[in-house]
Amino acid sequence: MITRRYLPSMPSLLALEAVDRTGSASAAAAELNLTQGAISRQLQAFEAQLGVALILRDKHRLQLTPAAQDYCREIRRALQSLSQASLTLRANPDGGALNLAILPAFGMHWLAPRLARFAARHPEVTVNLSTRLAPFDFANSHFDAAIHYGRQDWPGAAYLPLMQEDLLAVAAPSLLQPLATADDILSYPLLQLESRTGDWGRWLAHHGSPNQRPAAMLFDQFATMTQAAIHGLGAALIPRFLIEADLAAGRLIPAFGPAIKSLGSYYLVWPKDRPERKPLTSFRAWLAGELPPSSL
Repeated sequence: MITRRYLPSMPSLLALEAVDRTGSASAAAAELNLTQGAISRQLQAFEAQLGVALILRDKHRLQLTPAAQDYCREIRRALQSLSQASLTLRANPDGGALNLAILPAFGMHWLAPRLARFAARHPEVTVNLSTRLAPFDFANSHFDAAIHYGRQDWPGAAYLPLMQEDLLAVAAPSLLQPLATADDILSYPLLQLESRTGDWGRWLAHHGSPNQRPAAMLFDQFATMTQAAIHGLGAALIPRFLIEADLAAGRLIPAFGPAIKSLGSYYLVWPKDRPERKPLTSFRAWLAGELPPSSL
């Protein structure tokens, strides 16, 4: 049961949060379409309810006490959660929303083409997709699950392995001449992800040229790096599943040798300590059925 005695009113919460963020009662009043006096009354009522001082008052401005500033950080997270819950309800008033964080390249090239099959099988579930490039704290987010690349190193998460990558060295045909050895790639500009700066060294070692870590232009996403390679900026190591169409159309060509396995893998991850909702159970079971037997 929620202790209602210490549960403040929404106007009081909004007033305190706005004063903390804007730095003054007048700015908070303008934002909330209230008078400055109404803001002051909300803060006074809030202090009376809690029995603690929230505001340090002087002639020129209102300033929150250090404890109230900490309290506001918690309030802000709670208000964001309430707002997200309301958006989810509006998007799917019959229930069944799944909020999924995805990696952009995997989401666009692997997941999105398959989602229509999930929607046909589970019309009661609305999948909401948002891009995240790095792991985050599930406790402070609205996400039910995420697509993760790496290893099983996400604290507090459960995992469903999805696939491992085959990394292929490619370049635009206008840039690349036939290579006699893997070392010949070093005569070309190299492109790589900023999160995977050891890949070219691994590729060279796999093809008989160990102990190298060549310099390369850095990108934060495969999509941008792929376009740079297509337009002749340099040679790139790209997962084969992302560039099948570009290889078939001749926009990119293999540089040298076969693909190598990536160090990490793709996973569906979700918080272990949160009660599991039916949309996630349905999505995970469907996703497992989409995987080939030898995906990892």
